[in-house]
Amino acid sequence: MKKSTRRALVGAVALGVLGTSGMVVALADTSGGRGGGRDVSATGEHEEEQLQKLYKAAVAEGGTLTVYAGGDKPGQADYLRDAFIKKFPKMKVNMVVDFSKNHDARIDDQISRKNVVVDVTHLQTLDDFPRWKKEGALERYRPVGWNRVYDQVKDSDGYFTGALFYAFGNVTATKLGDNAPVEAEDFLRPEFKNKLVFTYPNDDDAVLYYFKQLTDRYGFSYLKKLMAQNPAFVRGTQDSADLVGTGDYVANFGSGGSFSGLSTPSLPKRSPWVAWPQTAAILKAAPHKAAAKLYMSWLLSKDTQRNAIGTWSARDDVAPPSGRKGIFDYAHMNPLGLRDFMSDRTALDRYKARVGLYVGDVRGVNPADPKGVLGLAPISQDGQQG
Repeated sequence: MKKSTRRALVGAVALGVLGTSGMVVALADTSGGRGGGRDVSATGEHEEEQLQKLYKAAVAEGGTLTVYAGGDKPGQADYLRDAFIKKFPKMKVNMVVDFSKNHDARIDDQISRKNVVVDVTHLQTLDDFPRWKKEGALERYRPVGWNRVYDQVKDSDGYFTGALFYAFGNVTATKLGDNAPVEAEDFLRPEFKNKLVFTYPNDDDAVLYYFKQLTDRYGFSYLKKLMAQNPAFVRGTQDSADLVGTGDYVANFGSGGSFSGLSTPSLPKRSPWVAWPQTAAILKAAPHKAAAKLYMSWLLSKDTQRNAIGTWSARDDVAPPSGRKGIFDYAHMNPLGLRDFMSDRTALDRYKARVGLYVGDVRGVNPADPKGVLGLAPISQDGQQG
């Protein structure tokens, strides 16, 4: 994978936190939404001791791990894989990226066929995890750092947890300078006609939720005016972000960012935007449970959350990215809103169908699987089946 692609992902994850993936600068402790009582033993030294014990067990098990990561571009989660292998060089990690809505269907199918090949998954489809818990599909495990994870994003019984926060806001062409759109109404300015590019909201539920908040606040008349701007729509938030600054495209909202050097991410000050806890769990039928526990504990460890994820932490003892507030401190963004939106699938599907009347049917190949090779039980991005 090219470094530019990897950096683009990290930029998308962090939404404007430049120089991420190990270069987040802490400003102050997060506030609000504190986790469970302070675990006085969970110092970095103590966590490292726990991780080394888990590492030995994972190596003894065979040293192999398969992770299904939600995303829309091959290699998007390689920054996590690479950091994990750097820390634990005896491990082999198969990191498979696809839309979360495809991975959850895959997992359901594997469970039904009793052929689970995935060990850990972290996905955007937040409504899946309570369902999987109820169905007995998840392994109960409280990873290292559990007591510092925000209570609002973890299962009280220990079956799943938010692992890090992803966010979508504005991406605007650097050449616009101070003329770049910031608030939702700015995207309706006449000079942006034929120059906007978005991700199909009817193809990605987080983007759909972004549009839902806008139509809730400004009415469907806003969407009608936006469509009068003749915007382009593509599949995948990474592709829509990467197009900004190229050709005639100068802006979008509902994506994370790009390190192309041609665009700048920003957050609205008055308009709604979206952030959510990308949620992770171990499958009960995981073939490599020791490796899965190592990965989950590494991911939630303070060192990883502070130095490797490049975005807001799921822990209450890790500072927000440089220049950002605590994740629960924004007046126009509810980090639990996407979860609530996705929990009512009937209402979501009804809204999606209505939006589809405006933006049209989704067209184009799956950008995470452009060759169509992933299939039912992939254990690698090139489609090797487990």
